[in-house]
Amino acid sequence: MQRALGIVADDFTGALMVAGYLESAGIHCPVLFRPEAKIPPAAVVMAGTRTRTVPVAQALAELGRFTDAFLRAGCRRIAYKACATFDSTEDGNIGPAADYLADRAGMRPVLMSAGFPRFGTTVHQGYMFYRGRLVSESIKRFDPLTPMSDPDLVRFLGRQTPHRIALLNHATLRSGADAALAAIEAFADEGVGHVFLDTTDDGDVETAAKIAAAMNRVVVASDPLIIAYATRLGHAMQPDPVPSPQHVDGPTAVIAGSVGPVVLAQLAAFSANHPLLTLDLLDPAGEEGLVSAALDWASRRLGAAPLAISTATGPEGVAAVQAAFGRVEAARRAELILGAIARGLRDRGVRRFIVAGGETSGAVVDALGIAAVRALPEGPLGTGFCISCGPTPLSLYLKPGKLGADDILLSAVEAMNQWSGR
Repeated sequence: MQRALGIVADDFTGALMVAGYLESAGIHCPVLFRPEAKIPPAAVVMAGTRTRTVPVAQALAELGRFTDAFLRAGCRRIAYKACATFDSTEDGNIGPAADYLADRAGMRPVLMSAGFPRFGTTVHQGYMFYRGRLVSESIKRFDPLTPMSDPDLVRFLGRQTPHRIALLNHATLRSGADAALAAIEAFADEGVGHVFLDTTDDGDVETAAKIAAAMNRVVVASDPLIIAYATRLGHAMQPDPVPSPQHVDGPTAVIAGSVGPVVLAQLAAFSANHPLLTLDLLDPAGEEGLVSAALDWASRRLGAAPLAISTATGPEGVAAVQAAFGRVEAARRAELILGAIARGLRDRGVRRFIVAGGETSGAVVDALGIAAVRALPEGPLGTGFCISCGPTPLSLYLKPGKLGADDILLSAVEAMNQWSGR
């Protein structure tokens, strides 16, 4: 069948966020984690990948596999979804992904957009603001994997691509789609490779979506533009709606690998009511020893009540682990351990997983061998709930590490109970 759009997201939680919003809008959006997964009838399809922080060559290979799969499946357009804050480094993958898709499509300029005004992340005159502060003066400045030290995203992304990046600012976007289209055409005549659009407010997003739908250009953007763009395209080709499934019944486990004060507060609230095991990545027992000990601990507690296993720690703990293993290897170690624990819990009967952290979510989904999921529509906790496809379905809630109230883990357990009819 012909499909309107294939979207490749740079992490799993972002893929589910967009798919959940689209499902809420009545647009069925299956989410694939493996390019060989069967794609059901749908106008818009989504791929969740782990391309945000891996080396460029690995990211482009993954992007290429899903692009090939989507084109074979009849997708007319391909877009790349980055996170709202365009988390990356000077050697990162957003610019290379944009260049790759532009080369595949044979057209430039690429339309680029960051931010998510609904959640306090905006871009004005090309500068990113996170919760009212320049991103370089916010907690994002100290992200252990992608520290955001330069708020000028035009300048920052210019270090990732050899092609010139031009800014389409808020004033032009406020003038309407026709004025913005004329500006983009002028940039194209000048040989500009990428046009970066301000996201000062939702009005900018709406104008950008009109432009993207009208121009048939490659889009590399964060959640709000991808959602608005996919909604415009998807409604025109949407097949019959597909009812949402219920959550699976069974034991529940929380897996938390994200670091920072948000997740630590959420775990503290959870542990006031339920058991929590915090793993020390510097434990001399090593990866296998930590996994074995965690599964022994969990086996004695599995039942009707949920439990949590975490590698989350504060700034001093992060610094110590990174000093011992290096930044990348420390993250890899945590992901391998938590993925193996998730697999062991599944083998011991756990059927519901609540996972905190984008990279951790990717590790858990990979370890569980999940090829595709059905995202559930937005609910009181937002998006992130899904049911795995296959003969033995699992219920999952994959959430970004830095989002959510202190009680969100407890609320996610309750939401799964309600959706399953427990």
